[in-house]
Amino acid sequence: MNLEFFIAKRLVTGKEHKISISAPIIKIAIAAIALGVIMMLVAISTGVGLKHKIREKIAAFNGHIQIYNYDNNTSDVSMVPVSLDQEFYPEFKSVSGIRHIQGVATKAGIIRTEETFEGILAKGVGPDYNWDVFKEFLVDGSLTNFEGEINSETLISQVLSNRLNLKTGDSFVAIFFKEDDASKMPNQRKFTITGIYDSGFEELDGSYIFIDLRHIQHMNKWADNEVGNFEIFVDDFDEMDNKAKEIYGKTLSNLDTQTIKDKYYRIFEWLGLFDFNIALIIGIMIIVGGINMITALLVLILERTQMIGILKALGSSNWSIRKIFLYNATYLIGVGLLLGNIIGLGIIGLQYKFRMFKFPNPKEYYIDYIPVHLDVMTVVLLNIGVLILCLLMLLLPSYIITKISPVKAIKFE
Repeated sequence: MNLEFFIAKRLVTGKEHKISISAPIIKIAIAAIALGVIMMLVAISTGVGLKHKIREKIAAFNGHIQIYNYDNNTSDVSMVPVSLDQEFYPEFKSVSGIRHIQGVATKAGIIRTEETFEGILAKGVGPDYNWDVFKEFLVDGSLTNFEGEINSETLISQVLSNRLNLKTGDSFVAIFFKEDDASKMPNQRKFTITGIYDSGFEELDGSYIFIDLRHIQHMNKWADNEVGNFEIFVDDFDEMDNKAKEIYGKTLSNLDTQTIKDKYYRIFEWLGLFDFNIALIIGIMIIVGGINMITALLVLILERTQMIGILKALGSSNWSIRKIFLYNATYLIGVGLLLGNIIGLGIIGLQYKFRMFKFPNPKEYYIDYIPVHLDVMTVVLLNIGVLILCLLMLLLPSYIITKISPVKAIKFE
């Protein structure tokens, strides 16, 4: 039997432990650990959740990686077409981790109504377009269907709907200027709104409408197998940069690639600050919890000074006695971790299901509620990390046991 563990267990489970002088301090230490774990779990889940949501919204409009003709010069408007007759389309088999690829085109225009007008970017999409993300954004009507014959259906944003005073079922005229010669008579198309979406990303919502790709092909006098660019979705966002390099090496020399990190670098620089904030909160909480545990350990040692003297007189080594108190501290940290995880994960679960907490100003965060995202491995590593770091912080104060004299300790009151 492990003698140190046995003594530590008796100290923890004994009745005198519950009514001792150190009991309130121990409770405070446990509460500090629990509160720290709650704060860390909430900080990680909300920070990561917000990053994931914003990344999903940007990817919904652009894909993770874009393949386009060099002559387009990364313009938002499709100038030079790319043929659909590529080895990587409709499936990018030469590069692993590619979830979906689709051909699209964009064209600048103006929506004109009897009362006002708005500049827009018409995004032409075809039957291969992935509407999965937009199902969550849809607030009214239905998604457009561009299979079969060319049609005049369109999907517009809530922002444009409000500005233009349009609703589902209304029609409007869009004017598209000719990029090659602005002096020529512009193209006009009449569209009917089948659905209204709201991604919360006003920068994009205020520009994009979705139309049949064939309208842009006809206006630009492109062939039926030509698009403005390809949008690629990857399985793992963290591998996006590596996949972009692989894709670049597998495409023709006249094609270039761009990730959404490159296109929206300011937003992703802002998202990168979340990692620093999360690390800062974790560091502060571990320090606060560790200091409280150090205080509790010192009080426990002071309270058990006579016991330490007796054990030393009986021949116990300093390390053996230190292990008793470290076992005791491990139990207290474990209780704090258990309580913190139950409360913290409970709060996160409720927020995930009911979205109780909202942002006071949704426009600043591109979403109205506080999103959460947490995986099992993160929770496990966080708990192990807190336990190990707190125990390492307790090694130094436990060294005070080596300075206790058996004779003076036995007489200590």
